[in-house]
Amino acid sequence: MDYHEHHPNAGFQLDSQQTPWILCLYGNWQLGSAPDGATLCASLMAASGTTQTLQLNTDQLGTWDSSLAIALLQLARWCDTHQITLDIRAVPEGLQQLLRLATAIPPHQPSQSNDRHPWHQSLQDAWQGTRTTLIFIGDTSLALSQWVRGQAKTRRSDIAFFIEQAGPRALAIVTLIALLVGMILAYLGSVQLRQLGAQVYVADLVALGMVREMGALMTAVIMAGRTGAAYAAQLGTMQVNEEIDALKTMGISSIEFLVLPRLLALVLVMPLLCIYANVIGMVGGALVATSMDVNFIQYILQTQGAVGWVDISTGLVKSVFFGVLIAIAGCQAGIHCGRNSDAVGMAATNAVVRAIVYLVVADAAFNILYDKLGI
Repeated sequence: MDYHEHHPNAGFQLDSQQTPWILCLYGNWQLGSAPDGATLCASLMAASGTTQTLQLNTDQLGTWDSSLAIALLQLARWCDTHQITLDIRAVPEGLQQLLRLATAIPPHQPSQSNDRHPWHQSLQDAWQGTRTTLIFIGDTSLALSQWVRGQAKTRRSDIAFFIEQAGPRALAIVTLIALLVGMILAYLGSVQLRQLGAQVYVADLVALGMVREMGALMTAVIMAGRTGAAYAAQLGTMQVNEEIDALKTMGISSIEFLVLPRLLALVLVMPLLCIYANVIGMVGGALVATSMDVNFIQYILQTQGAVGWVDISTGLVKSVFFGVLIAIAGCQAGIHCGRNSDAVGMAATNAVVRAIVYLVVADAAFNILYDKLGI
């Protein structure tokens, strides 16, 4: 029998002559006055012979604190490494629970990502972001098909609420921006056209510019900063408050219940806002044109001749697609938000940045497509 005494009041005895080995703990195990786990393991390694089981005996154990729990945890991990079963049935019940809880989770392994090259990590993050976006788009598409078949848990009252939020309440800012954009287009055109004595064609420039390009794009940018950010903040706050987790627990799809109403509202509202912005932009152009010896009736007639239904349709198609992109950017940022208040702010910022990038790329793609189609 090996005998070890680290302090007059705390120590242990290892009996390696029996099968299984018995480790007897005695005395009062207090921090700073008790053997540590390394000492226990060293005594086992120094013992002659081998065993498959190590039994703990605490019949003579007095008071103890965390020093005993730490020492036994080190001992348990050492035994696990050397494939020795540690029998803790004689240990106090509270200490048994601590050891089971501590050994249920493997020791922390340092991440190896720091050893990777920065560009490798960037590529991995980019791929993970793309994968998450594609999964979200797929889930939204499935929910949309469910809604079309009347099987989605999307409430009409929610759709009406978000239409009211995204439509009438955005008219003020859309009016201001569209009016200014129309005036800017008119001024830019007048600089060159006036030199040629063709200032009447300012109406053509403003009308085509608003209908085919600026009306849809500027309205989308406004909605990305206003409504897209609001969607991200709303869903992000629900994520922080664990309301989305509660919906999942009740078997309710967060995509059908939260994302789809917002998406449908924007899809329905964006074409209407686009038409409104086109009209206001032409009014802004008329205000400038009338100051350049172009009377109002002449401006209206010139506009009617310049714009056709094909031109109007190209802008409306863009606006519908832009509405989908804004809703996806905002809702995805909110659904995948973190669990604190800072994450909500980051989600709103990410929603706006993503939406604007999506809009610019999609607008360029639409213009190339229209050019190839000859429209």
